Amino acid sequence: MKAIPLSYIARNLWVRRVTTLLTAGGMALVVFVFATVLMMGEGIRATLVATGQPDNVLLLRKGAGAEINSGIERAKAAMVESLDGIATNGEGRRLVSKEPVVLINLPKRSNGKPSNVTVRGTSALGLELRPQVRVIEGRMFRPGTSEIIAGRSVASGFRGAALGETLRFAQRDWVVVGVFDSKKTAFDSEIWGDAEQMMAAFRRPVYSTLVLRLNQREALAGLKAAIEADPRLQLDVKPETQFYAEQSEALATFIRILGLSLSVIFSIGAIVGAMITMFAAVAQRVGEIGTLRALGFRRGAVLVAFLAESLLLSLVGGVVGLAAASGMQAVDISTTNFQTFSEIAFQFRLTPAIAAQTLLFALAMGFVGGFIPAWRAARLKIVDGLRAA
Repeated sequence: MKAIPLSYIARNLWVRRVTTLLTAGGMALVVFVFATVLMMGEGIRATLVATGQPDNVLLLRKGAGAEINSGIERAKAAMVESLDGIATNGEGRRLVSKEPVVLINLPKRSNGKPSNVTVRGTSALGLELRPQVRVIEGRMFRPGTSEIIAGRSVASGFRGAALGETLRFAQRDWVVVGVFDSKKTAFDSEIWGDAEQMMAAFRRPVYSTLVLRLNQREALAGLKAAIEADPRLQLDVKPETQFYAEQSEALATFIRILGLSLSVIFSIGAIVGAMITMFAAVAQRVGEIGTLRALGFRRGAVLVAFLAESLLLSLVGGVVGLAAASGMQAVDISTTNFQTFSEIAFQFRLTPAIAAQTLLFALAMGFVGGFIPAWRAARLKIVDGLRAA
């Protein structure tokens, strides 16, 4: 079957460039929403997954879905600390960080509205277990004092959390002596202070979580077996990367479902617009279609030509929408994590998979919107076309 040249198809779009731009613009807006939603979900997932270290293991009370729901008694923490397979630092200390985790309410700098912020009690060992965290302003808090350090996102986003300012919570004033950066992970949305001081201030007799480092990754199975074999412990043992990946699932899934539902609704309008554009193109070119058929081009060639025209139109809209969405990577945004009920800051993240899905979505809109007009063009009789010419 002789095919109609691609240059002919592209020329027809250029001849109707005003209509083409308007239709492609509508598709670009839908594609922008679609891509942004996927980038938001990926940004949340990447932020939380990157929070964990591959050699670290996190322990929670059995059945606790998040750190704020967990409680580990001091005796149990001491028993875990004595188990085999735990790495030591240069001073011979076991790399185990026993941490209380609570939520406090702070007003945002932008509008004064309150939001939950995670407060973590930790120590120098906790900092050693998280090499991605470094103090970028001020200094580390001193053990045994009411000093705290704030994550970069908290310091910039909440009142009283910047370097040198004072926060009041748990019936005590806390001085912000440092701001830390964790390379765009969830720790940027936390406040850290001395673990023992936090437990005393919040009147918590138990830790929320234990974080430890294995002397080798293969030791995880042995550690897990030892903990499960002791009925006194009743602890869940997870690689830190797995724990944070699970923390992202509920929020990322909700955003994807909501965003994709909106995208589908908006896409109906874009499809109708493409269909109207292609029907108008067919109506204006009845004579051309008759001439093409008289020149020996079969119905299939006409169908493919008009369908390709619609797909090219949608591809233009897809590329424009994707290009606009890629600019969202420079935007910092925060939302509430459903698992922890605390604020989490993240960035939109564009991946090759998202780019491919976005362009396929745009082409799908073009195919659905262009098929019926293309079918009508292919079914025109040669006589009717030549008579119109």
